[in-house]
Amino acid sequence: MARPTHEPDAPQPALQRRRARRRSAGGAVAAVVVLGLAGAGAWGAGQLAADLIEQRSARDVRAALDAAGLDWAHVATDGLQVRLTGTAPDEIARFRAATAAGTAVDAARVRDAMTVTPPKAVQPPAFRVELLSNDQGISVIGLAPAGLDQAALIARLERSAGAGRVTDLLDLADYPAPPAWDAALDLGVQAAGQARRGKVSVTAGAVVVTAITDGAAEQARLTEALTRATPPGVTLTTDISAPRPVITPFTLRLVHTGAGLRIDACSADTDAARNSILSAAAAAGVDAQPDCALGLGAPSPQWGAAAVAVIDALAGLPAGSVTLTDAAVALDAPATVPQALFDEQAARLEQALPDVFSLTATREQPPAADDATPAVFTAEVTPDGIRMRGRITDERMRAAVESLAQARFGTADSALRADGTVPSGWTVRVIGALEAMAQLRRGTVTVTPDLIRLTGVSGSRNASAEAAQRLGARLGPGARYELAIAYDERLDPSLGLPTGADCVARLNAAQAATPVAFELNRAVFDGDPAPALAGLAGALADCGDFRIEIGAHTDAQGSDSFNAELSSDRAQAVLAALGQAGAPTRNLTAHGYGESDPVAANDTDAGRAANRRIAFRLLAETPVNPVPAPAAAVTGVTAEGATLPPAPAPAPAAEGVADAGLPALPPALAGAAPPGGARPGAAATIMTDLRPATGPAADSPAAPDHEAMAQSEVGAESDDGAEAVGGPEPGDIEAEPAPEPSADEMAADETTAGDDAADTAPQPPLPPTPDEIAAREGIALRPAEITVDGDRITTPVPPVLPGGAASTAGLGGAPGGGAADRPPPRPDDLP
Repeated sequence: MARPTHEPDAPQPALQRRRARRRSAGGAVAAVVVLGLAGAGAWGAGQLAADLIEQRSARDVRAALDAAGLDWAHVATDGLQVRLTGTAPDEIARFRAATAAGTAVDAARVRDAMTVTPPKAVQPPAFRVELLSNDQGISVIGLAPAGLDQAALIARLERSAGAGRVTDLLDLADYPAPPAWDAALDLGVQAAGQARRGKVSVTAGAVVVTAITDGAAEQARLTEALTRATPPGVTLTTDISAPRPVITPFTLRLVHTGAGLRIDACSADTDAARNSILSAAAAAGVDAQPDCALGLGAPSPQWGAAAVAVIDALAGLPAGSVTLTDAAVALDAPATVPQALFDEQAARLEQALPDVFSLTATREQPPAADDATPAVFTAEVTPDGIRMRGRITDERMRAAVESLAQARFGTADSALRADGTVPSGWTVRVIGALEAMAQLRRGTVTVTPDLIRLTGVSGSRNASAEAAQRLGARLGPGARYELAIAYDERLDPSLGLPTGADCVARLNAAQAATPVAFELNRAVFDGDPAPALAGLAGALADCGDFRIEIGAHTDAQGSDSFNAELSSDRAQAVLAALGQAGAPTRNLTAHGYGESDPVAANDTDAGRAANRRIAFRLLAETPVNPVPAPAAAVTGVTAEGATLPPAPAPAPAAEGVADAGLPALPPALAGAAPPGGARPGAAATIMTDLRPATGPAADSPAAPDHEAMAQSEVGAESDDGAEAVGGPEPGDIEAEPAPEPSADEMAADETTAGDDAADTAPQPPLPPTPDEIAAREGIALRPAEITVDGDRITTPVPPVLPGGAASTAGLGGAPGGGAADRPPPRPDDLP
């Protein structure tokens, strides 16, 4: 069926209605779409706003917690809610965190999810009890667990305290006792009961005891008892001391039997002194370790030094004993010990003892046949000084002799022993012997009552004559002597021979002026060495007696071994060439140093050239020429009228004699100055002219009392009891009356009455007074010093005038005239 057709311009209502429905549906969809888009936008905006709120809340709360120092708290947000987590150290910290968060946001929004650290268990206190004990009782102080039976503890302490009382100052704490507490407290109570004066500290498992006991035995007993009572698990610490006992008397006794030394008794005041004594005893040969008691009561803080000195003195003897009792020292030796050795050790001990100690030295008397052993004085002079041994009259004479020796010879090693039994005039003989040694550089003198024996080497051809002259001037006529003095030209200052230092200086100067040169890397002379060798040979002309080294040096190029060998070969070449040139080479040695001793840097040509050198070095200042044979012994007797020769010329300093200082004294005071004058700045005390007046020999029966003269010159006792050094002050001395003649002298006068005519013989002129000498010689004399040309020499004695008269009164007469014939000096005449 054909569809109907409609006219195009005719409206159709159904179509219109459909179109209208389509238009309305499209509008609804559009509206729905628009509403959906609007809802989605609103939700997104809300979500964004919520996120911003959470972030801001978390930031603000975090800042508040950090400001409060609550960094342990953590913050989490969920919408408007703020959640706090973390572990607070305590409830207070937890509350502070919640409060801080509530200040940053609304407190209703804060959710507390924090936890709190559980509390620790409460620790018990440190329990400690101290027990203080003394003669009055025991005090208990401290803190103990509550389980302690305090009443039982106090009762136990009361039993330990005896008659003393117990003071309870103990507190208890309600805590259980720590491990090992009861055992430690039990030991502490025992210690407090046994240590009558001390302190016992008790802690869990440890006891410390500090106590004082009555002595070493009680100290050992208490220490042992507490050690035994210490239970397992408890540590015991003790500090127990014992006061030193008072030792009366303080004693040290040693015996030397010949087979060895032993110590019979020993006391010491300090640990240091005891160690010194035991060390000295071991060094002396004491085998067994002696028991040296420590105690109080030493006579001097220098007890240890005195004990060491007596040990050393006894060790120097083959037999004997020494006892040091308080401040008294007794040295005893049998007759088998040589007298000279005993005197030397006794003198050394006397000088080594501190001031407070005194020495008594006794040697057993030998059999009667040996009783006549004469007194002996020995002295040895060397370039380094003088060494003296033997006996001297007393302490004053020893000091005077030592002063003289020091002034004349420099260093004086003296071991002189004071002995009042030496013969009369002994000190004068000793001084005369020392004076006779003035010209010796090396030598010895031995003085006995009947002979003075002098041997040695001198640089003076007239040394023997001068020695005899000095002996005569000191001792007067009749003194026997024996001289054997050899002449050594090397010691003669008049010859002007060079010293070792002069020789080396000459050689090095000659080498610098015309050097010995070698080819590089060879021990072959470079060019003609004759001029250089001639200069060195001339410098060695007077130096053959000195040990001199020829040293060769190289630069640093090449190996060490090559340079050492090269330098040795060059030194040997110089030595051989000098011998061929006629130089004395017997005391020359050659040594190669290689590159070991440069004088300049080796990094330049000039420095290396300076290091390649030959140098000379002195090996010993003393010449090695053979010692001249001793001269034949000359025996003689001093003659009357001898005078002191002028002081010898200054000796070279290199020989050990004093440098030039003071000029020689005038003849009236000759002998007062040392050879060559005193050392500059030296404070040595010297003797002036000391000799008897002209008369019989010193050792003859009729000789004047030289010792009395010496003592009167050394110094009289001053008004206050001290020795007056030097001469008397003007106006302080009255003339002593002449001594009453003895019965023997009166008898001798009667037997010589027929010789009275001799009294009318012309007497020798009186010697000049000190003022006359001073005016004539241009010197100033004062009581304790001599001034010569502005230089001062201190002297303990006034000068002796020519002829033997001293400037002080009371020296006594001398046979044959002299001082005895002079009237007593007036005060104005005294210096």
